[in-house]
Amino acid sequence: MTGRILLSAPDVGELEEAYVVEALRSGWVAPAGPAVDAFEREVAARAGVAHAVAVSSGTAGLHLALLASGVGPGQVVLVPTLTFAATANAVAYTGAEPVFVDCDPETGNIDPSLVESALDGKVGAVMPVDLFGACADYSLLEPLCADRGIPLIEDAAESLGSTLEGRPAGSFGRAAVVSFNGNKIMTTSGGGMLLTDDAALASRCRHLSTQAREPVPHYEHREIGYNYRLSNILAALGRAQLSRLDEMIARRRVLREAYAKVFASTDGVSLLGVDDGANCWLTSIVVASDRAGWQAADLAGHLAAADIETRPIFKPMHLQPVFADARAVLTGAAQRLFGEGLTLPSGSVLTDADTQRIIDCITDFLEKNR
Repeated sequence: MTGRILLSAPDVGELEEAYVVEALRSGWVAPAGPAVDAFEREVAARAGVAHAVAVSSGTAGLHLALLASGVGPGQVVLVPTLTFAATANAVAYTGAEPVFVDCDPETGNIDPSLVESALDGKVGAVMPVDLFGACADYSLLEPLCADRGIPLIEDAAESLGSTLEGRPAGSFGRAAVVSFNGNKIMTTSGGGMLLTDDAALASRCRHLSTQAREPVPHYEHREIGYNYRLSNILAALGRAQLSRLDEMIARRRVLREAYAKVFASTDGVSLLGVDDGANCWLTSIVVASDRAGWQAADLAGHLAAADIETRPIFKPMHLQPVFADARAVLTGAAQRLFGEGLTLPSGSVLTDADTQRIIDCITDFLEKNR
């Protein structure tokens, strides 16, 4: 054993160092500069959209997208219950209320039929999440929202580089937001990007992200803005990462295939959300303990003893104390995945030796629990 194996550690090296040093030496160290401009163009091109606004986090991008879509107090936003807190928090920042919608048990993504049942006059937006890198079912969600004139905002925090029916993640809905947090498919340490084909929405978000400063020589502000800009140095790091995105996705797909193989003959264990277009940001298994003879937590404990990190699938938002009073449309699917799911190490930085160590440890567990 040669140290702790993490779930999804940053994959950075000499190329990223060179880009960051170049940005530092250019003198552009503030939240503006040529690396930011280039990074916006390059990510927009990758997602197949016309406009991109670099921001300090994916959460900031979601907040701006909601504000620019007119979401505010007195409205609700439909979001998945199976997600990270940032999705719901961004709704709360606007003064609107999140309404949590359960998931498709096979994919973990928001269930379009439940979304349809929850659409009413108070819904200011629908914000699906591309769970673990697999796109939500936009073939159903987009027309549902379009027919009712409700903005759809794609929380693509986890799905940069994924596709759905030939369309890239980040291209769905009125706007989309990707994250470049340290554990994501690619990173700028912290950061995110708002993506859209709507020029007016992009302009509005850019204005709000720079403290809503008016374009005059002195400091002039007519409304409340936010300090949501991305620095030129972090954008430089992102440009290097983006140039390596395909190879990092390929590495994560190899890991997923290794997990699929090791569990192939184990009754009661399945991979969550198998999707050829997904970037495989994180690979999770679902364990039906009545068939497998063991629980997800048992495997987690075995891997932890070998210094290998795992994590349960997200605890649903409707079970979080902070949202105890929120409305929810539930089937029990998300709660079951939380209880039966386990997310395995998936980072592209993992070496062949790391991967073999994980697979050997899982194999040892399975042999002991046959």
